[in-house]
Amino acid sequence: MLKASGKVASGLGWAARLGLSPRFHAVCSRIPGLKHIARAEGRALFDVVSGFVQSQALLALVELRLLHRLTDGPLPTGDLAAFARVPAERMAVLMQAGAGLRLVRRRAGLWHLTTRGAAFLTVPGLEAMVRHHPVLYRDLSDPVAFFRGETKPELAGFWPYVFGAGGAGDPALAARYSVLMADSQGLVAEDTLRLVDFRGVTRLMDVGGGTGAFLAAVGAAHPALALTLFDLPAVVPGATARFAAAGLGGRTRIVPGSFRDEALPAGADMISLVRVLYDHGDETVTGLLRAAYDALPPGGRLVVSEPMSGGDRPDPATDVYFSIYTLAMQTGRTRSGREIGAMLSAAGFENIEVLPGFRPFVTSAVTGRRPN
Repeated sequence: MLKASGKVASGLGWAARLGLSPRFHAVCSRIPGLKHIARAEGRALFDVVSGFVQSQALLALVELRLLHRLTDGPLPTGDLAAFARVPAERMAVLMQAGAGLRLVRRRAGLWHLTTRGAAFLTVPGLEAMVRHHPVLYRDLSDPVAFFRGETKPELAGFWPYVFGAGGAGDPALAARYSVLMADSQGLVAEDTLRLVDFRGVTRLMDVGGGTGAFLAAVGAAHPALALTLFDLPAVVPGATARFAAAGLGGRTRIVPGSFRDEALPAGADMISLVRVLYDHGDETVTGLLRAAYDALPPGGRLVVSEPMSGGDRPDPATDVYFSIYTLAMQTGRTRSGREIGAMLSAAGFENIEVLPGFRPFVTSAVTGRRPN
């Protein structure tokens, strides 16, 4: 921090002291070898400052279905304006912003979908996530009050599912939760399958698995694996339909229940908790991990798969987006792999491995084994 005299406090590291020096920045901007550093840092800072506007521009592109419209071929600004019922001059600004985000490009007076724009439409869960974001944006409209704990986040009411009894009796809310989560479970399953070795497992039980998107993906990759889904009764119809459509009905057992209120069923030699822990506080997680330990046989394995904090090396996706999202939910928090590993150890698990994800914003994994 700066002292009243204007001098830099001696407790700062040398890099931070240089960063606080206008003279240093002026020198960097004139030295050829350092110009690119100064420019890159300036650009990165402005990306941070303008991030909210970028996300709102993306939301407008999604809600107006402009990217979808361009999948049929390139169009001029006027046609897009008429399609979306937006004045042409404002549409030009929005599409230019989309080009700045590398989602579209303009060529010969026509707007074209870029590779990034096409990927946005095809990556599971991205569009649903963006359309869900206004809830979080409203919660962060007064960020100071939010971080002081002086607000009542709307997001906390959006997911009554995670509160246990409050959401268990409302099938519509549970279904809404499950559909949104299932949209992204394909990527989570893909990365988890790359991180975790399922060889030697005879039955996998997925706890809190919603309509079974993760189990269906694992079942397709491992045809000999028997499957069990344990989740609230409200998700059973959706899960039943998913497994039937995937041809997994004969290999899958669905057990309705709540891990908050009852023991986990025995019989599986591996239990997976996919995007479950960060929905819950430490007391609930501690109880769940102990219940998983009790349900597993000696040598049985536990897999935790979810986005995780970078811990000592903060991650721009998980330590900004997911950590603040779970804070707004008011039910859980985003933990580091080391923290989760310590909780597994406290529950009795051994041979704990922290497996950083290939895409940390999708998932990472922690595994443990019940002693023989």
